[in-house]
Amino acid sequence: MNRWILGARPRTLPAAIAPVVVAVAVAYPTIDLLNALLALIVGLSLQIAVNYANDYSDGIKGSDADRIGPIRLVASGLASAAEVKRAAFFAFGIGAVAGLYLSFRTSYWLIAIGAAAIIAAWRYTGGANPYGYRGLGEVYVFIFFGLVATLGTYFGQTGEITIEAIMAAISNGAIACALLAVNNIRDIEGDTKVNKKTLAVRLGDTRARRFYMFLIFIAIFSSFTVTILAALGIFPALKLLNEIKFRKGKELISVLGATGKFQLILGSLISIGTLVNL
Repeated sequence: MNRWILGARPRTLPAAIAPVVVAVAVAYPTIDLLNALLALIVGLSLQIAVNYANDYSDGIKGSDADRIGPIRLVASGLASAAEVKRAAFFAFGIGAVAGLYLSFRTSYWLIAIGAAAIIAAWRYTGGANPYGYRGLGEVYVFIFFGLVATLGTYFGQTGEITIEAIMAAISNGAIACALLAVNNIRDIEGDTKVNKKTLAVRLGDTRARRFYMFLIFIAIFSSFTVTILAALGIFPALKLLNEIKFRKGKELISVLGATGKFQLILGSLISIGTLVNL
């Protein structure tokens, strides 16, 4: 597989796709396809950008030396730090251009939110005191890949925010946090060695797994308030809850992938349920 595709970490991309799909479905029959496409470009660009930025920042700090998970471009030598940094800025640039156009078509306050998202994405592991090293990564993910991604897309369709859209956003945010949580549970040992105090490191293995379970519960509960069809998500959720109990090390990579699929499944259930008024 192409190194840049590997570096973009495809398993994390459902966190950018699901909020847009769900928001458009909840907004139906008020649909603006161009705004939806722009929101999707923004979401995917920022997700890819933050993945490259994380690869670059951790790579130059040596935090990825003993990483278990997907290939890291800088740490593995597949790309230089300068190349990965340029790739991150390029992805940020695409997201910024799409976001500016979306704000011109909807509301200028989206410019401020977009700027905050880009700064926060870079500061996740970049800079002198990255908040991702202080256990605050889940806060960023919940806000920007849950609330902002879903509600921003919904606002771009309808020009308003509703309780239904907020609950859908909470569901998306919870699963996006679960993706980060399982990623960090996998890396607890390596992160501890380099003093990277993610939330999983701070909580410890057992409580971090319980936190993951809590996030899955929140995702199901909040989505159920939007549509009863989301109750079908209980079945794949139960499988995830069972796997997170016993999987360790590299085995958690499959849980990461399954969590991404779960986000798409639950997002599809919410979308179908709202479209048919269930």
